[in-house]
Amino acid sequence: MLLINHVLSGAVIGALSRRPEPAFAAGVASHFALDAVPHWGKWGSRRRFLQVAVPDGLVSLAAMAAITALAPAERRTAVLAGMTGATLPDIDKPTKLYLGLTPFPRAVDRFHQRIQREAPGRAHLELLAAGTLALAALTVLRDWRPTAGRRPTAGSAGRPGRLGRPA
Repeated sequence: MLLINHVLSGAVIGALSRRPEPAFAAGVASHFALDAVPHWGKWGSRRRFLQVAVPDGLVSLAAMAAITALAPAERRTAVLAGMTGATLPDIDKPTKLYLGLTPFPRAVDRFHQRIQREAPGRAHLELLAAGTLALAALTVLRDWRPTAGRRPTAGSAGRPGRLGRPA
């Protein structure tokens, strides 16, 4: 699964969470759930892997920064925690590539490897997932409003709404 899809799913999770701890935990769980879905992979060579992974990593990092900056202040920490949890399990990729080891116990690495359902020729699935998750993240972040101290909107308090009916 491309890292950007983990970032976007973590953003949705964080935006819907009230606290960073559950957002982080749900983000980690979402990582493994997404990795169990059939996705693009089996690169064939280190060079091909890096041709995809480096731009994906840079776009993902930029997306994390932008989403964190744009998230409502009341949810910003939870959004960042959700994205961090959702991406953390893939820290094994660069550490294995450049250091020859992973930061996780063997049992975690075996589980993570075993659930992968990768195949070449599935880029369209990754892009569809990215578009869907981006739309979900934008929707959740845009529509979120604090419950305390909310100002009335047009159509509230018995005033007619857009269609002339009480809201």
